[in-house]
Amino acid sequence: MPEFGVSEIKAKVDTGADNSSLHAFNIEQFEREGASYVSFEIHPRQRKHNPTIMCEAEVVMERKVRNPGGRTQMRPVIRTRLNVAGREFETLINLTTRDEMTFRMLLGRRTIRNEFLVDPGRSYLGGRPGRLGQT
Repeated sequence: MPEFGVSEIKAKVDTGADNSSLHAFNIEQFEREGASYVSFEIHPRQRKHNPTIMCEAEVVMERKVRNPGGRTQMRPVIRTRLNVAGREFETLINLTTRDEMTFRMLLGRRTIRNEFLVDPGRSYLGGRPGRLGQT
């Protein structure tokens, strides 16, 4: 997510999820010049609380999303650029607390549609990430 200064984050491709989600905390919505914005923090390293990256983005919509427990919740949705396997593209991502989840980010169907084909039996087809603690 180059716009947030995140060079690597381990994400899970989830074809069962319609939308992409990013683990965010301290989510605060506010208005700036008549537009809705959100500030939030992220931990890009899986199972780690450092580093903490502070981010800010315009909210493009709020969307009802069913969480893994089956409850529906309203989540802010932002637009940002992703660089996945050397391909850069723009996508929508909803923000939520994913503390209990293994992956800090899910890439849903809408994000990967027209960008990638999924082989569910393989991993890291775009290359293995570097050691996130060393970047």
